[in-house]
Amino acid sequence: MSVQLGKLCSVILLEHFGEIVQTVGYDLFKWGSKPLQFIVNSTRLKFQQVTRALSVLVQYGLVTFCEGSVPNKAEYTLLPERVLLLLRYPKYILLMKTRYGNEAEILVEEILRKGQDTASAVILRASERLKNTTEAGNVELTTIRDKFATLATKQFLMRCPNPVEEKAVPTLTIKERELFLPPELNLKALTELQKGENADPGDKGIYWRVNLDRFHQDFRDDIMISSMTRRFDEDVGELMRVILQQMYLRTEPWASVSNPVPFTELRDTIKKLNSHPLLIQYLDQYLKVMEEDSSCFVSKVGDSAGGQYSVNIKYAFLELTWTTVENIVLERFGSKAARIFRLIRAKKYVEQEQIQQIAMIPAKEAKLLTYKLLEENFIQMKELRKSLTAGPNKTFFLFYIKIDQVARMVIEICYKALYNALTRREHEQKENCRLIEKHQRIESITLSMRAQGIAAEQITEIEDMITPPELTLLEKVKSMIKRLSDAEMQLDDTVFMLQLFLNYHNL
Repeated sequence: MSVQLGKLCSVILLEHFGEIVQTVGYDLFKWGSKPLQFIVNSTRLKFQQVTRALSVLVQYGLVTFCEGSVPNKAEYTLLPERVLLLLRYPKYILLMKTRYGNEAEILVEEILRKGQDTASAVILRASERLKNTTEAGNVELTTIRDKFATLATKQFLMRCPNPVEEKAVPTLTIKERELFLPPELNLKALTELQKGENADPGDKGIYWRVNLDRFHQDFRDDIMISSMTRRFDEDVGELMRVILQQMYLRTEPWASVSNPVPFTELRDTIKKLNSHPLLIQYLDQYLKVMEEDSSCFVSKVGDSAGGQYSVNIKYAFLELTWTTVENIVLERFGSKAARIFRLIRAKKYVEQEQIQQIAMIPAKEAKLLTYKLLEENFIQMKELRKSLTAGPNKTFFLFYIKIDQVARMVIEICYKALYNALTRREHEQKENCRLIEKHQRIESITLSMRAQGIAAEQITEIEDMITPPELTLLEKVKSMIKRLSDAEMQLDDTVFMLQLFLNYHNL
C-alpha cells in the first residue's frame, strides 16, 4: 500500500467521520492489523474514543476484525479500497434513481448513510422522507416494502452476517441461500410503528447493507456499452447491452470470458424489445462488424444456431486501458510522444534507432521524448548483450511497455490527484465559509417569504444584503468547487476502470 493511498484514505475519513475516526483509520493503515490496546497506545486517544471509532468503521464495513495471535483478543484491519468507495456513493444513488425510481434511491441512500440497518427501520425512514418530498403525496408502505424486496432480489441489497456463537471474538457468517432472501415484514406492525406505537415487524436482528459488487457490475457493463456506442452508434451499443444481458443467463458475472450466446437468442430478444428497427433488420451485419473490430469485445466461437458469440471482458478492459494510457501520454507529453508510445506498443520491443526512423521524428527529439517516457515509467528498457565481453558496442537496449505496471503507476497518479482535489475543495469551503453560510441564510429567508406571499420589494431588500463583489466571489467559489467535484468523479472513473483491468489481468 502506497503513501498516496494512505493520505487519500486519511482525508476521506476526515471529511466523512471527523478527526478521531481519521486518526484511528490512518493508524491502522500505517501498521496493519492491530489489537485494541495497541491502537490506544499509538494514537494516544482515550479508550472510549478508540472503541467508538472502531465501531463506526466496522458499522460501515471499512474495518474487519478476527482473532489475533493473542487468544480472545481481536485484531482490527483497515480496508483502504473500501474507504475509497465512499467517493462513489453519489454514483450508487444516481444509478438507483435512474433505474428503479425515487423509492429505490432513498432506500439505498438511507442504508449507505447508516452503513447497515434493519429493513423495517430503513423503510420507515424512507417513507417519512418520501412523504415530505413526493409531489403526489404519501407513498404507501406496501410500495416501499415491495421496492426493498425487489432490490434484494436483484442483489443490490444483501443481509449482513451474524455471529455463529457467543465468543470473545465472534465469527460472522451467513448461509449463501439467505444472503439475498427478501425480508418477511408484518405490514400491520410497520403501520403501527409509523404511527409511533410499539410493534414487532418481524425482522429483529436482521441487518442489511448495500452489495457494492452488484453496482460495480452495472458500472462495468455501462463502460462497455458506452465504448461500443462511441465507437460505432447507438444500435451497436444496444446490441452490446443485449449480449451482456443474455450472458448473465449462462455465465458467472465476473468471469473473464463469457459462455457462448446463440444468434437466434439475440435475434428473438431484440425483436421482443422492438426499440431499434435498424438493429433488427441488420443484426448479422452488426455482429460481423463487432466481431471484426480490433477492440475484440465480441468474438464468434461457433456456427451452430446461426452462430455463437462470446464476450471477452478481460481483453476489452485491456484495450480500454491501452486507450486510457495513450490519452494520458498525449495530454502530458504531446502527440509525438504518443506516437512513440503507440510504436513501442505495436513493435513490443524496439531499439532507439528504429523509433526515430519509423516514427519519423528527428533523432534528438525522439531520444529526448523516449527517455522522458522512460523517466516517467510509461515505458521500460531492457539491456541485451551481443557477447559475454563488456563494451559499448557489445550491448544494445530495447524499449518495451509493461501495461500492468503502467496501470498501477497511473492509479497512484490518480490517488495523488484525488487527494489534491479533495484538499483544495476543503480549503475553498473553509476560506469562504462565512460567505457561503450568509448566502444560504438569505436563500432560506427569501424562500420562506415567497411561500408566505410577502411583497417582492421586501424580498429584493433581503437579497440585496449580498453585495455585487460578494456575489462575484461566490460564483467563483461555486465554479471552483464544481470543477473540483467533477474532477473527483472523472478520476474515480479512471481508477475504477484500471482496477477492473488489474483484477482481470491477475485471474
